[in-house]
Amino acid sequence: MEISNLPTEVILTNSRQSLGKLQLDWIPQPGNYLDVDGKTYTVLERRHRYQLKLGRYHLHDIAIYVQKVTYPLEKSLFAGRWVIGDATCNYNAHSEIIRCAVNPEGPCNSCKYYERNNK
Repeated sequence: MEISNLPTEVILTNSRQSLGKLQLDWIPQPGNYLDVDGKTYTVLERRHRYQLKLGRYHLHDIAIYVQKVTYPLEKSLFAGRWVIGDATCNYNAHSEIIRCAVNPEGPCNSCKYYERNNK
């Protein structure tokens, strides 16, 4: 079984409720977005589960812990990766998961706290 064809269990982080098992053709990483039943989630954590067969451990499935989000419309390229919001702001977290501390919900273009990064 290839790693990209492993069953992936999707679990809500807050309630530990399972949203079911999916067959994904890609390996979800923290910060990636995932659509399940018309709702968008962000991957916060990934765990591998192993099973003992014939004296050896084999990767059995993957569990990803997700949080429901609205897909961010504002993204910018920072250090070779996409981050949420305007990366030129001093308050931007430069993260795929959170925009910033002062205005985490956004948007950046009308934020009263915006300060241009001088770097």
